[in-house]
Order: sequence, then C-alpha cells, then structure tokens
Amino acid sequence: MSDAIASAVGIDIGGTRVKSVLIDCEGEVLAEDERDSVEGRDTLIALVESVLSTLGADASLPIGISCPGLAKRDHRAIACMPGRMAGLEGLNFGEALGREVFVLNDAHAATIGEAVLGAAAGRQSVIMLTLGTGVGGGVMINGRLYTGSNGRAGHFGHMTIDAAGQPDICNMPGSIEDAIGNHNIADRSNGRFTSTRALLAAVTEGDAEAAMVWHASVERLAAALASLINTFDPEAVVIGGGIAEAGPQLFGPLAGAMDRVEWRPLGEAVPILPATLGIKAGALGAALFAFQSELRP
Repeated sequence: MSDAIASAVGIDIGGTRVKSVLIDCEGEVLAEDERDSVEGRDTLIALVESVLSTLGADASLPIGISCPGLAKRDHRAIACMPGRMAGLEGLNFGEALGREVFVLNDAHAATIGEAVLGAAAGRQSVIMLTLGTGVGGGVMINGRLYTGSNGRAGHFGHMTIDAAGQPDICNMPGSIEDAIGNHNIADRSNGRFTSTRALLAAVTEGDAEAAMVWHASVERLAAALASLINTFDPEAVVIGGGIAEAGPQLFGPLAGAMDRVEWRPLGEAVPILPATLGIKAGALGAALFAFQSELRP
C-alpha cells in the first residue's frame, strides 16, 4: 500500500446500520464504529462527522464512503439511488465536509475489500457476488475496480439466465436475483417459506420439496457463475452476503453444479471462495479505495 498517507477512513452506510473503520497503510484496523443509519442530507453529514470524531480521524485523512446506488464517474457522490435513503442521491460529502471523500457502490466496496484483504487477497482479477435480499456484485480487473460507463458493472443480479422467466425489478426476465435472492423465497417455495434460512432448515430436516427448491436455485447460480467466468476469466470468484452464511449447504452443491457447467479448457476450476471479511467488507473496501488511486477506475 501507499506510504504517503498513514491511514484512511472507510464508512459503509447501509439502510439500517453504518459500519466504519480507520485503517493504516497495511490495512490493519486501528479503530472501528457501528451505529444505526439515518436519512436526510443534514443528518447524513452529521453522522459522518460524528463517526470521524469517534474514530479520531484528523482532517488530513482521505475518506471512502460506500452505500447503495450508482456512484458518479468522479466518485464524489451517488448519482442514482431512487426511492431509498432520502438525502443520499447527489450528496457531495466532500464539499459538505471540506475534506477529500470518495463515494462508491457498497457491493463494489465489498469487492475491493475481499480482493485486497479478504478471501481473494493477492489476486488481481476477481469477481464477487453478494447474495442476500437481492444479488449484487463487483469486478476487479488487473487490480482495478471496473465500474463501466455509468456504474452499472457488477450488478450481476440483473443478469438473465432464463429468457422466458418473469421480469425482475429492472425488467430483466429470469434474473439470477429472482432465482436465488431472499426477497422472493415465498414465491419460489409456493408460499411455504419466508426466508432462505427457513428453507435450508427444512432441507436439513430432509424435506424433499425444500431440497428441490434450493437445488434449483443453486443450479441457476452455477449457470450464472459459469457465464461470468467465461466473460471475465477471473482468478477467483468470491461469494458473500447473508445467503453465503449457509456454508456447506451452499458451497457443496454449488461445487457439484460447477463441475457440470463450467468450461475448463486447461483442466482447472476457478476457485469459488466464501467471503471472509463479514460486515466490515464494505467499510474496508471504501477505505482502500480512498487510499489507493490504483484501485480506482
């Protein structure tokens, strides 16, 4: 990492919680904070100021802020976050705080965190998928975050795996988000389950119908991963988010499905790795993004 700056701050602003870290130039966490999230321009700025005070971050330190939405090309604000987190869209934290602040999408930040400090540390080309209520993700290519022309890159949840399927919230038919995201588990299980956790508990108990629903989702996920591997040819794929906490119930059948669908021209499978940074991934990635210009698009 760069020796020019002694430390940096990463703040991950979610819909319910805000996780923050102060890290040194080796990526070690020097201080951290977690608190409830807020909405509104003035309250968001006040929250960040309070976090910086709690962390003991002086005015010279760069700040990375990760949050939902599409970041502007200059990474000074979120350009698009309709209908959620009032006051966030268009808020230039740097101008409001009088400090150097870089803003990026939360899944992109988590990708950086896992690629540099987490499950895929040491690798330059990495894909990450976050499996939770929906499905997000990010791409690192040759050590740099790839965001595309307007920040959409990495939104793998809205990739079609069934052209005849129902449209998702972005009007994509048969998307991976609708195949495995927690948001529609009731629809996928004919109303039997309201969460992936409950579905997997039934699978553990030997429920054949629950197993069929789960394995269908995993097969679709494998098809998506194989397609992404063919597109980006990464060194590794990292899987994070709440659904990844299923552990062997996810990664076991997923490995079997990948054996069937992944193209392996040189005989080697791309490693599918569980994320290791947990809830700190976004904050750590945001701090790294602020630290290292070479990570940025």
